[in-house]
Amino acid sequence: MQDHSGSPLPIHDAVLRWYDANARVLPWREPDATPWAVMVSEFMLQQTPVNRVLPAYQKWLERWPKPVDLAAAAPGEAVRAWDRLGYPRRALRLHAAAQAIVERHGGDVPDDHAELLALPGVGTYTAAAIASFAFGQRHAVVDTNVRRVLARALTGVAQPAISPTAADQRLAVSALPADEPTAARWAVASMELGALVCTARTPHCAECPIRSQCAWVLAGSPPYDGPPRRGQTYEGTDRQARGRLLAVLRAADTSVPKSALDACWPDAVQRERALDGLVADGLVEPLAGNSYRLPT
Repeated sequence: MQDHSGSPLPIHDAVLRWYDANARVLPWREPDATPWAVMVSEFMLQQTPVNRVLPAYQKWLERWPKPVDLAAAAPGEAVRAWDRLGYPRRALRLHAAAQAIVERHGGDVPDDHAELLALPGVGTYTAAAIASFAFGQRHAVVDTNVRRVLARALTGVAQPAISPTAADQRLAVSALPADEPTAARWAVASMELGALVCTARTPHCAECPIRSQCAWVLAGSPPYDGPPRRGQTYEGTDRQARGRLLAVLRAADTSVPKSALDACWPDAVQRERALDGLVADGLVEPLAGNSYRLPT
């Protein structure tokens, strides 16, 4: 593919017009959303659907409206408030990031991409997303939805690689509009198109604003021919066991005896493995007397 390096693509205007007419109303997209609100949403939305994030996000910002508020709380309170969002290490990383923002940046989320990337728990995607969505900067924000939209529209394949690649990043950079505000709108618009229309299993091509320009559609929508894409299982996994153990600890105001944890999961070997993992991840603290608590 030709490297456009910011040159306008035929799909830009169509996707941006579609976004203006069809974007979901989400609190972190509102004009008064603070950079901290955007940052919280990005941590919560990793591998978690919007409908599950919304109530937790709203409660979180009511309790901790600024980084300094979260930084002053015990890390265990962040884990407790994370509730059933899954992947609770994100709560500890967000807490650590809040502390770093207070210590390094006077309590304000930095607008510099390199400084964002240096915060705990902030990787390439999250730094680009905060810089783009909170500060209107020009960055390639490459999540699964964006990778799929660009793979189909620009390269003509049904699905991108299972894991993100350097080629995905290069393709996203080549597709960025040169104008900074337009690039920031493109980042969220292309992501929304992938979430609502250009979906993984049943894309709604008839509703797509770029169907007449999409390389995949123009090629006859060839099927995916890569390795099988297996859905994630949860029932009976260590992840589920960890979630059950954490649920008991979240519900308690004080430490929990080991016997209460033993009662929540029947497989003793898996239960001990899950508990050891929670301790190793810093999500649970062992105490004298064979009891446990959330970190303080």
